[in-house]
Amino acid sequence: MALNIITPGPLSLIQDLGRFGYQSIGVSPGGPMDEHAFRWANRLLDNDPNAAQIEVTMGQFSCEFTAETCFSITGADMGAMLNAKAIAPWHTYVAKAGDKLSLRGARSGMRSYLALKGGFKLPAPLGSCATVMRDQLGGASGLGEKLKAGDRLDYGGHSRTTHSLSRSVPYYFIPHYSQKVTLEVIPSYQYDEFTPEQSERFFGSTYTLTPQMDRMGARLAGEAIECKRNNLISEGIALGSIQIPPDGQPIILLRDRQTIGGYPKIGCVTVKSLNRLAQCLPGAEIRFVEKDPLQAQIERRTELLFFHAYVGKGSKKQGVSKVQDTDK
Repeated sequence: MALNIITPGPLSLIQDLGRFGYQSIGVSPGGPMDEHAFRWANRLLDNDPNAAQIEVTMGQFSCEFTAETCFSITGADMGAMLNAKAIAPWHTYVAKAGDKLSLRGARSGMRSYLALKGGFKLPAPLGSCATVMRDQLGGASGLGEKLKAGDRLDYGGHSRTTHSLSRSVPYYFIPHYSQKVTLEVIPSYQYDEFTPEQSERFFGSTYTLTPQMDRMGARLAGEAIECKRNNLISEGIALGSIQIPPDGQPIILLRDRQTIGGYPKIGCVTVKSLNRLAQCLPGAEIRFVEKDPLQAQIERRTELLFFHAYVGKGSKKQGVSKVQDTDK
């Protein structure tokens, strides 16, 4: 039983939560750009939180199911259609053998997530199937390739009698994707090496997300920032680090980032804010606001507890709504 990829679109990748424990040897973690949407896609199906999904960027994706299963779609609204019938994101659906799913173009946001009940059965080099193309790791073959037409992704069949009701994410957990976002920043790394004037300029300016953006990093354009110190020894790069290169234009480092770097860094964007950034298109207006580290830690722990505490214990405890009977 497999999902047949008909058209992969410009960039569709297999992702789980990432490949951890290998940054010391230069291996990037990878993982979903929008973790919020990824986690909800698995939770809707009572999947393991790390179950592999397809991250579809910009749309133009289609596939065919070869066995009955349940699936969920979260993230950007890409005008999804099941057998030419429109379906909404942030819901689960039942697919029968021969059914075809298509995601056209992003109406809002940039990335959509497709999860199947039980996840996909894929090779897991270094313990993960997350696709990092630069490292040639993960994906359908295990060699870091993006999905292509003709790929077959194995999954387990699933009886609709055990999952007959469609589920949806409560509306207050569904984000509104905007081209004007404010990102929370934890002052860290070389923050104290920036003068108060430079820090004020950074937090008081509006930046533009440039087309020079990918899964490694997002380059911004706007007020140039200067650091008092530029002769740094290369050090480990955390997710969301904001590098300030010699031209003063900030670069936010993302899931497929390099593992070390020597540019000064003014702080780190929180995971919550990175999820919002992941859905921004070039031209988006970006502002920054300081975030208390302790408050950020509390919010992160609360989020992880929410997604892990009641896995597999029923949708009412999970905060998942049963909204319609797919048998009707």
